[in-house]
This record gives sequence, C-alpha cells and structure tokens, in this order.
Amino acid sequence: MGLIAVIWGMGGILTLFGFAIVRLSQVGLDAWSVPFQWHHWLITVIWVIFMAYNEGYKGFQKGFSPRVAARIAYLYRNPTPLHLLLAPLFCMGYFHISRKRQIITFALTLTIIGLVQAVSLLDQPWRGIVDLGVVIGLTWGIISLVLFTYQAFTQADYPHSPDIPAELSARA
Repeated sequence: MGLIAVIWGMGGILTLFGFAIVRLSQVGLDAWSVPFQWHHWLITVIWVIFMAYNEGYKGFQKGFSPRVAARIAYLYRNPTPLHLLLAPLFCMGYFHISRKRQIITFALTLTIIGLVQAVSLLDQPWRGIVDLGVVIGLTWGIISLVLFTYQAFTQADYPHSPDIPAELSARA
C-alpha cells in the first residue's frame, strides 16, 4: 500500500506541476509574437532571474521540495487509507501537518490562485514574460522534488522533517 501511495502522491504532484509548465510555456512562447523593445528584454531577464531564485531556489529547493520528499517517504512507511486516497494533498501539506504550516500552505495556495487570475488579465508580452518566469521556477521545483525524494529514500539520515503532528507520529 505504501508504494501505491508514493506513486499516487508523487505522480499527482508532478502531473499538476507538469501540466502548469506545459500550459504556461505555450502562453510564454506567445509573448515572442509581439515585437520586444529594450524594456521588455530587461524585464524578462530580471523576472526570470528573480523567479529562478525566489520560486525555484528559495521556495522549492529550500522549502517545499525537502518537506514534500520527507512526507512522501513518511507515507511509504506509514500508509493509511486516508493518506493513500489523498496522497498528493497529504504530501503537499494540506492536512496532517503542523497548524502553522497548514495555514501557510492554504494562504499560499489562495495567493497563487489570485495571482493566476490577475496575470491572465495582462496583455502580451507581459503575460508571457510572467509565465516564462513561473515556468523556470516550476521546472526547478520538479527537478528539486525528484532529487530530494531520491535522497529521502536512499539516505538513512535524511535531514528534513515531514512536519507530522505529534499525535500522528506517536501512532506511526
């Protein structure tokens, strides 16, 4: 049951991010249909670097990916029917996680939904520029998640916590 939960949890997350990358890449490439002026190029370079650092490195590599990888490894060793059924949501920290982290997860999700709605109102090339930066961050996120998950399963002393509440840890 643990292997199925891992495949569903990891597969669900990778599918979600992969779908976003494909969809946003198409919109990002549409930006090139508009002639770029010097300020478009400048903003593109700055935005891509900003997103690579803030979303890719700080958001995913330093926060999300190590924690999700730890939760995927925890799920493998401690599968329950609920965790199996909702494995992607469990792994991303929507439930059975510390209260503080759960609030952050929901707040971040709502913020992302709001930003997606706002960016969809932008004209090209601005929408494409924003989406290209997001694609860079999400791609970094997928790569870091795969690498951290590999580490979580191969390192006996994987240093990251799944942030499981004490009452669940006691049952495990």
